Amino acid sequence: MAKPRLSSLKVLAALSAAVLLVHLALLTGAPLSLGLSQPQPVPAFITRSVVAPAPSQARQKPKPPSRLAAPKPAPTPTAPPKTALAATEPTSTLPASPASEALPETPVAPVPQAQASAQPDELASAPRPPRELALKVNAISLPASVRLQYQVEANKFPFSAKAELIWKQDGTSYDAQLELSAFGLSRLQTSRGQITGDGLAPTRFSDKYRSEVAAHFNRELGKVTFSANTPEVPLLSGAQDRLSVLLQLAAMLAGDPAHFPGATTVTLQVVGPRAADTWLFTVGEEEKLVLPGGEQRTLKLVRNPREAYDQKVELWLGVQLGYLPVRVKLTESNGDFVDQKMVGLQAKP
Repeated sequence: MAKPRLSSLKVLAALSAAVLLVHLALLTGAPLSLGLSQPQPVPAFITRSVVAPAPSQARQKPKPPSRLAAPKPAPTPTAPPKTALAATEPTSTLPASPASEALPETPVAPVPQAQASAQPDELASAPRPPRELALKVNAISLPASVRLQYQVEANKFPFSAKAELIWKQDGTSYDAQLELSAFGLSRLQTSRGQITGDGLAPTRFSDKYRSEVAAHFNRELGKVTFSANTPEVPLLSGAQDRLSVLLQLAAMLAGDPAHFPGATTVTLQVVGPRAADTWLFTVGEEEKLVLPGGEQRTLKLVRNPREAYDQKVELWLGVQLGYLPVRVKLTESNGDFVDQKMVGLQAKP
């Protein structure tokens, strides 16, 4: 009885051992299990799905090579240069169009260009028409010879100085002198010239303080030269110097006051001792001034600065005194000013 029991036990032990081996094999071989090997065709399909675009690309590749071959004869790098050339072409045509194409097509374009080129070439070419019109239309009435005394005030000095304007004319020529004096020092400006149908025609202007500098009006050559060796300038019609301009304005206004209503602009070339400039005077309204020499009815003219360092010039011309200057105020760009007001006058200096 014992032997069959032992044999059965051996069979059970063998079966249990076989079961244990199968479980161990399943546990240890899980990553390599057939259940995972079955999904292997799935990654194979995935790879095929990934490869699927590749064959599509491969199928397209034969087509692109023809497309690539098409750019190669005219490669895309050459196409960008074409676009670059196209980009440069409009830029090249843009400057070319105003210079060449726009000129025949739009006659308006050359007009401002001609005006812009004419302005730098000829000094004060634009103001010429109004200046010559004013000189030709206005009648001239020169004041008689006279001596005017002024009281001069300046913001830099707490004291007042004296000035004297001597004006002489005989119908054919004139001589004007303006002297400013204080504490034994003086500054003298002189203007000499001829009297024409258009008024004063200066021939020489000088400014003397310690030393003298002068401007010479050469009408035969049509230019103004300077003793200070500064560049000569063209002599324009109706040109005045810094002293004669005061008396020329007086003659113009006295000749035909109605021709100069408020806001009228009078344009003149004004020559200094070293250079020339174009001055624009704007006619204002009449004003009553109380001056050291008494009350005067005046007409005010203003030359406003056009450049950064230009002087502002304010003139008050005596209406009852043949429009002689009864007050002159000069203001610098920094605010400094000199103000001369008439104290009295004497006929036949």
